[in-house]
Amino acid sequence: MTATAVSVEPVRRRSDLTAFIRFPHLIHRPEDPWIPPLDRERRAFLDPRRNPFFDYAEAALFLARRGGRVAGRIAAVRNPRHNELHGADEGFFGMFECVDDPGAAHALFEAAAGWLAERGLRTMLGPVSLSTNHECGLLVDSFDRAPAVLMPYNPAYYPRLLEACGCVKAKDLWAWELTWDQVPDEFLPLADALAEGSPYTVRPLRLADLDSAASRIWAVFNQVWAGNWGFVPATEKEFRHLVRTLKPILRPELTLIAERDGETVGALIGVPDAGPAFRAARGRLTPLGLLRFARALRHLDAARLVLLGVRAENRDDRVVLELGARAMRAARELGIRRVEFSWILEDNDAANGVARYIGARRSKTYRIYRRGCEPPR
Repeated sequence: MTATAVSVEPVRRRSDLTAFIRFPHLIHRPEDPWIPPLDRERRAFLDPRRNPFFDYAEAALFLARRGGRVAGRIAAVRNPRHNELHGADEGFFGMFECVDDPGAAHALFEAAAGWLAERGLRTMLGPVSLSTNHECGLLVDSFDRAPAVLMPYNPAYYPRLLEACGCVKAKDLWAWELTWDQVPDEFLPLADALAEGSPYTVRPLRLADLDSAASRIWAVFNQVWAGNWGFVPATEKEFRHLVRTLKPILRPELTLIAERDGETVGALIGVPDAGPAFRAARGRLTPLGLLRFARALRHLDAARLVLLGVRAENRDDRVVLELGARAMRAARELGIRRVEFSWILEDNDAANGVARYIGARRSKTYRIYRRGCEPPR
């Protein structure tokens, strides 16, 4: 008997977008550690009128169907700022989800590659959803562990599907995990000693000053990460939007700003790992979902370190250690018992060395793949 053919069509109607957003709920089993995103947030994220990423980039969304049923999805992304900065002709793929069906996966990659090739792009990197300032990477190990907030999760068969579609490794991204018993005894006393007489002032974020603080952190963020593999500076509008999306889960004690002579020179952004709250809401903030979300948010015991950076001209052990020590003490007072640092490039020796020094252990590996925009022969 002949298998039913796979069809791939771009998302055009609202019903298509709903199917695109809801499809991951059909992929992940109840026992999987996947954290469902909020439908409302995903719809806003993909809306060119509401996501500043689309001020300079464009994306096409595709759905694969077999026998009339959705079998997978993918996004193809053209980011001119990436290519201008890196002198490349690369596109991106992201938001990939698929049943364990090599034919459906192949059809999705052909659709994304064709859309990018029509725009003069020769290769694509991913998963990147939608830029390296958003979720990126495919989980390739530790499938039994829940993702930290704003980090991806996928079934264990995904790497096999991507590799069968001609994708090869481009770069690995590492996550590190720290519990307080792993921290060397000398760390906090050393940080305190170095902070004595320091010209730097470290203070927590003031939520009432969120937009202004986001603009100051934005300048640090773009300077610190300039030159990193795959990095594209966020626009100020884009970065402020990203910070605003974090506002419901931000704790001022875990978001610290370092200043010298009134100028922002460094920042640390940590957020409670709100995954259990998103899981409790089941993707929808109905009155019941909102109640479950708020209740779960009060009982979180993990956090994620999203950003830690100091301007090159101000970088020294004192300010970095003081930011880390202040955040560590605040996390303990909030009842946080475990922190994930994610993500760090596999070849960022300095950052990975700091993680090792304070006792963290590598916990997960995420992979960025590369594939040509022409089908493999």
